Amino acid sequence: MPFKISITIVSILMLVSTAFAADSGLTSKIQNKYDSIQSFSADFIQTLTTAASGEQEIRKGSILFKQPSLLRWDTVSPEKELLMVGKSYVWDYYPEDQLAMKYHAEQVFNSKTMIKFISGQANLAEDFVIENQGDDHGLIKLKLIPKEPEPGLVLGYVWVDSESSMLMKVLSVDFYGNGNEVDLSNINLEPKVSDSDFEFTPPEGVNIEDNTADN
Repeated sequence: MPFKISITIVSILMLVSTAFAADSGLTSKIQNKYDSIQSFSADFIQTLTTAASGEQEIRKGSILFKQPSLLRWDTVSPEKELLMVGKSYVWDYYPEDQLAMKYHAEQVFNSKTMIKFISGQANLAEDFVIENQGDDHGLIKLKLIPKEPEPGLVLGYVWVDSESSMLMKVLSVDFYGNGNEVDLSNINLEPKVSDSDFEFTPPEGVNIEDNTADN
């Protein structure tokens, strides 16, 4: 399900500043930039690549983020999907299917690494071996090698624009070699957002799959 393959990207996006801090070769300007960011919005193009067949799915939409761990991930094509990471719950909503799935955050981010990522407390220096691979078509490229690989993440990369000090692309690779790449554009720092932007109430008539009832 697209929801699950989005989680690794969400996690890396939320802790990109920690990656900068862990790599002594990057400038203090980049680290200070991300330490100061309280919110951002951006458009994305997500490319999902299946290793076995080489087939790709292209997904497009927008992201809205607010510290410490609120995120709204709107996919508009090829089908609409809303992934909402709120204070207490995570919702995954498919309008065309009239389906909304509800989770506790700890259910979704059930690995130690993911919980630390989403809470903003991860230390990539502890969880990853980080290699600064230098310039890649004008962007700074970092390779992230998990010290304890998990099925959803055995290798990761992030690319940063040295002029704007902003992350522009993320790529994660799972155990089967499948790729999940997200390119960001139209990044807007410190947009006016409130906690209500990250609250979700299922529309009337929507089928709710409540995965929190027995937890």
